[in-house]
Amino acid sequence: MLSVAAAREQILANVVRQPPEIGALTSSLLGSVLAEPVTADMDSPPFDKAMMDGFAVRSADCGQFPVTLTIVEEVPAGKSPMLPVGPGQATRIMTGAPIPEGADAVVQVERTEQPDSMHVTLLNGPVTPRQHILDRGREMRAGDVVMPAGQILRAAEYGLFATVGKTAVPVFRSPKVSLLCTGDEVVEANMKRMGSQIRNSNGPMLVMQTVRAGGLPRYLGIAPDRVDVLRSQIREGIDGGEVLVMAGGVSMGMRDLVPEVLADLGVQIHFHKVAMKPGKPLLFGTKGHKLIFGLPGNPVSSFVGFELFVRPALAAMRGVPTTMPKMARLPLAADFRASSDRELYYPAKLEIAEVGFAARPVPWFGSADLRAITAADCLLKLPAGETALTAGQIVDVILTDA
Repeated sequence: MLSVAAAREQILANVVRQPPEIGALTSSLLGSVLAEPVTADMDSPPFDKAMMDGFAVRSADCGQFPVTLTIVEEVPAGKSPMLPVGPGQATRIMTGAPIPEGADAVVQVERTEQPDSMHVTLLNGPVTPRQHILDRGREMRAGDVVMPAGQILRAAEYGLFATVGKTAVPVFRSPKVSLLCTGDEVVEANMKRMGSQIRNSNGPMLVMQTVRAGGLPRYLGIAPDRVDVLRSQIREGIDGGEVLVMAGGVSMGMRDLVPEVLADLGVQIHFHKVAMKPGKPLLFGTKGHKLIFGLPGNPVSSFVGFELFVRPALAAMRGVPTTMPKMARLPLAADFRASSDRELYYPAKLEIAEVGFAARPVPWFGSADLRAITAADCLLKLPAGETALTAGQIVDVILTDA
């Protein structure tokens, strides 16, 4: 039985990164990964510009205070100066406006007063060369690489793209993920439940996890425990995307038919057990470059299996530089005891502590307890065996909401 780390290593070794495509810079590209470097098309700023509202002056005229200068013109942002600043002169200037020829400093308006409309008095100093001026090209020069390949696109990246005139960029394509739930006992939430049937929580949960992981979900519904129907729906899932994620049908029961059907369809099974709790009977296989995941049917097992294995695989397919689950070492917010024969992933909630964050375990009775996951935003990663921890002890924490 593989460790979690060894299982994830096998999965990532079988990942093929998605090809790049040009995408328009709309909200749909948020979280995508840049496939090629982006360069600046011009200097930024494209001219020396004022960083304060005030007066553009020659610092050489400002050796003594107060000093009164003649105002030669006014330059608002968006306009170009028409007149140079000569000895004894100043230009009224607004933040973002180009610095006129001859001036080498800006004095903020709060340090001045105007005896009349044609003159300004500088009240105090010092005034030093380049004061409150952002030099041309200070942010970037034409031809500079301003964003490397591999950058994840967030709000700030959109702003920088606009600065260099980009409205579309090459990004790695989002992988298409087929999602299939299995089991005669499972019905959709909008259907009338009969007898011992249970509602399908895995379907909507896995769709949303896929979206958050940057995949394009295609939900295939629920397959009954019949080999012929299961084979048809699994084939459709494999053919319809780069990844197939199934929930249920992978344990060791008489009606857990997924491994048999996968083998019939030519899927190479790389492993079918992981030393973890919850989620031990997790399956991973490949068919060509297609990735196939079989997650246990209990919802917390499905949730944890997705976070530990499917999400890193999708990240690698999308070109994300760091594919490991996001982890931190944080103090516990309360005493905690647990016992497990396998590495344990226990739901917890981050809370603000005196310094930084702490992780508080939430009440949880096992892999069927999905309510515990809704109360949590992280998982404590704990070793196998008896665990007795006190508040303040440092533990490994996987950030599931990161």
